[in-house]
Amino acid sequence: MGEGDDEPATSPGGSSASPGQEAPREVVLVTHDSFALPKKLVKAFEADSGYELEVRASGDAGALTNKLVLTQDSPTGDVAYGVDNSFASRALDAGVFADSGVTLPDGAADYTLDDGTDRLVPIDTGAVCVNVDTRWFEEQGIPEPETLDDLVEPAYADLFVTPGAATSSPGMAFLLATIAEHGDDWPDYWADLMANGAKLTSGWSDAYYVDFTQGGGDGDRPIVLSYDSSPAFTLTEDGEATTTRALLDTCFRQVEYAGVLAGAANPDGARAVIEWLLSPEVQAALPESMYVFPVVSGVELPEDWARFAEQPTDAYTVDADEITANREQWLTEWTDITSR
Repeated sequence: MGEGDDEPATSPGGSSASPGQEAPREVVLVTHDSFALPKKLVKAFEADSGYELEVRASGDAGALTNKLVLTQDSPTGDVAYGVDNSFASRALDAGVFADSGVTLPDGAADYTLDDGTDRLVPIDTGAVCVNVDTRWFEEQGIPEPETLDDLVEPAYADLFVTPGAATSSPGMAFLLATIAEHGDDWPDYWADLMANGAKLTSGWSDAYYVDFTQGGGDGDRPIVLSYDSSPAFTLTEDGEATTTRALLDTCFRQVEYAGVLAGAANPDGARAVIEWLLSPEVQAALPESMYVFPVVSGVELPEDWARFAEQPTDAYTVDADEITANREQWLTEWTDITSR
């Protein structure tokens, strides 16, 4: 239909435009730097929906959230993916997201927030956990640590590396795990941890691939902060065992969300993207593409994940409102402790 027609034009994905106005064909996804899905899935989405997908990366989950808040009055895209439960309340309080209008598939409702369910849709989940090089500990004849408190014991001096809380989303998750475990006494724990030789890096990649003994480089630290899925990527040559283990009593649960940005130029396209992220095809691709678990029930995991990526049954959590109220104070105090 063209200009002057009595009926509104119908855009790709079923959205409507005003008479004489061309409906938007492009939909812009603002996400974190770790977003990666197979090109064939992106092409299938574009072919099925009629939209052209543009992906704009904006740092890690913390940097992404900060940018969304700062640009709330003039959003840089239509839909955002990657805000996690550590930062969700800040984005919600700032009015970053509009009602998604998306119906959740089976299983996804288990990961919704107490507040903001209508605006943030769970897409994937995973847990930040301390990981150990099992081969190193076996060779050294030293028992592997099991808990957060073990990390401050003399037997594990100078063995642990973690990304920092001020510069890394998993680093922030680890700080929250220690707060959940020790409450108001968490600063004492961190003082002990640093005194025991813990090493801080700016991001997860440096901690894992540079300093960790199973990271593929020349690392000399056999304890690292990583994910519950990490052991599925450190298999022996025959694929029958893994050389690392996630300590399931140290984990902090993370959930990543997607939402329609308030004031989006193409809200219908944004909803189409969220529905695509919840589709069986994308959910099945998440483990090997972005190293996270699907939230939709019935999605089959890769064989290595099913065997070696064990999830914690009782991960640490901190209430989202408590995180919002205390995040800056916690980070200021954490920075003071770790920079001494």
